[in-house]
Amino acid sequence: MKLKRSFVITCILLLAVLVTAVPAQAETRAKKNALQAYVESLGPGWNLGNTFEASGDETSWGNPAVTQAFIGQLAEEGYKSIRIPVTWKHRMGDAPDYAIRQDFMARIQEVVDWSLAANLHVIINLHHDSNWVMNMAAEHDEVLDRFNAAWTQIAGHFKNYPDSLMFESLNEPRFSDDWSKDSPEYFTMLDELNVSFHTIVRHSGGNNKQRPLVLSTLTAAPTQARLDALAATIKKLNDDRLIATFHYYGYYAFSVNLGGSTTFDTTAREDLIQAFDRAYDTFTAKGIPVIIGEFGLLGFDKSLSTVQHGEILKFFEYVTYYAHEKKMPLMLWDNGQHFDRRTFKWVDEELHQVMKQGWKGRSSNAETDSVYILKDAEMKDTAIPLNLNGNTFTALLNQEQVLVKGTDYELEGENLILHAGLLQKLVTQKYGINAVLTARFSAGADWRMDIIYYDTPSFISAQAPEGIYTIPAWFNGDSLATLEAVYTAGGNAGPNDWTPFKEYYKAFYPDYTTGEIKFTDEFWKEVKDGEVQLKMHFRSGAVIPYTITKTGTQIAGVSAEDAEKAAALAAEEADGQAVEVLAESADPASADTAAANSVENSAEAVQPEEASQGSDTLVILLAGSALIVVAAAVMYRRRTGRR
Repeated sequence: MKLKRSFVITCILLLAVLVTAVPAQAETRAKKNALQAYVESLGPGWNLGNTFEASGDETSWGNPAVTQAFIGQLAEEGYKSIRIPVTWKHRMGDAPDYAIRQDFMARIQEVVDWSLAANLHVIINLHHDSNWVMNMAAEHDEVLDRFNAAWTQIAGHFKNYPDSLMFESLNEPRFSDDWSKDSPEYFTMLDELNVSFHTIVRHSGGNNKQRPLVLSTLTAAPTQARLDALAATIKKLNDDRLIATFHYYGYYAFSVNLGGSTTFDTTAREDLIQAFDRAYDTFTAKGIPVIIGEFGLLGFDKSLSTVQHGEILKFFEYVTYYAHEKKMPLMLWDNGQHFDRRTFKWVDEELHQVMKQGWKGRSSNAETDSVYILKDAEMKDTAIPLNLNGNTFTALLNQEQVLVKGTDYELEGENLILHAGLLQKLVTQKYGINAVLTARFSAGADWRMDIIYYDTPSFISAQAPEGIYTIPAWFNGDSLATLEAVYTAGGNAGPNDWTPFKEYYKAFYPDYTTGEIKFTDEFWKEVKDGEVQLKMHFRSGAVIPYTITKTGTQIAGVSAEDAEKAAALAAEEADGQAVEVLAESADPASADTAAANSVENSAEAVQPEEASQGSDTLVILLAGSALIVVAAAVMYRRRTGRR
């Protein structure tokens, strides 16, 4: 009986535990589901970049002061959330209080109020404060005191604001200039900061006890080690109102046009898929929501044309689609280059449409957005593979004219065939874009295709000091895709010498207005004295060689055409010398001398490098000296505007 009684009591206790635990687990799941729904409602999101995080004042990085009208227009554009990056240090006083200037706090509050009034969710953070937080190893107490003081004041000021205002601990936190290094102490310091941030906010009263809080991985990178470290912190905090965040700017080489990665190819797409999958598996699948707090392409920091336009559109289409698939809202990084804050217009309307359509579904595109027609080439049917992405092709237009299937084009599976007769009608034989075709689909954005008439680009030999040296060029309607630089003696030249392909705008860039390829100081700084072989890769597929020789700060460049002319002149000169030798050999008295001269001349022709170092280049430069003088004059006229 005692055993039976004991067994019954045990069962009752277990049942009581289960009865208590099941509702608690259900409540936890409900809270997690509610937060996930909250996070998904944040998309699409937008970053107020280069404004309050600027190292000076609000307008010091080139943007106008934020207005309520602009915030309202942003909401009208369909955005659901705004991230307001803020750098606080230069608005804070000295220790021990580190008091934030009241006028600055009031300004941040004003913009937050405008945003909430426009029904936008808001994130505020510590942004470029990461630049002083990174000194934490050497200045632990000072960094932690300033960090805590900042969040104590921010949390206190906004404690009664609704849940639609979120706090983000620290943007892209790091602890050295090495963005790739995973050091155990880095993870320890970031954990300490995030735990301190969590404690301060949760104990600051008001609505902060339940406000959604956003925590970033180390440098906001989605590597597995950094995701796991953040997951460990979140687990330790045991708070169902926490959100993880990372940033995504694409496969690095593609994002900045480096290493020959000029297209959104399989490698670039797989990088995106794997990054998002890791974050989803680490957090979202386990009930922890994720925000992609910044996204874009790093090359945009230098120019919107760093990456070819059609490849930009394909990247943005896919990242928008895949983030939605993984239930992670995207927040566009915009430092003023996308949505003009003065005109309230999109700088690139096609990009805007791709992103906007991506909020609802997928857009179709094609392998290319440029059809190159070579001068004097036979006109042929041209096939363009389409990426339908679940849609169907519906029409092809030339401006407003609907083109006729069977007459102007054909559709074979997912290949659009442009008939030669159509191309013949469209070509005006002026270099550059001759016509614009628009492909339309059952859903999503249209796809533009430029019909470009071109001739093979050519270059002029030129010499100048490295600071002003450029390669004069006739682009002839073509566009530069990338550039290779290797030493004739072997090895890659210039920055990033792990690859012969140089970074667009960081090492070189074309100027289509003046007709030049220009080089940066950073490029010349990394180029050693000697002969460098360049290859200019164009979007038409043309690859044009060019030779430069660096001697100290002086640069001499020789085009392939001039090199061929110099070689021809050298050959003519060698032939003339051979005739003279034969004439001299007719005199028996000079036969021995003539034979000796003939052998010497032959040896020089076979091994010209023995005459002097770099004599190949010297021969070319001497033979083409008149051409270089003309080229210098052309460059001078272009720079001064003289004709």
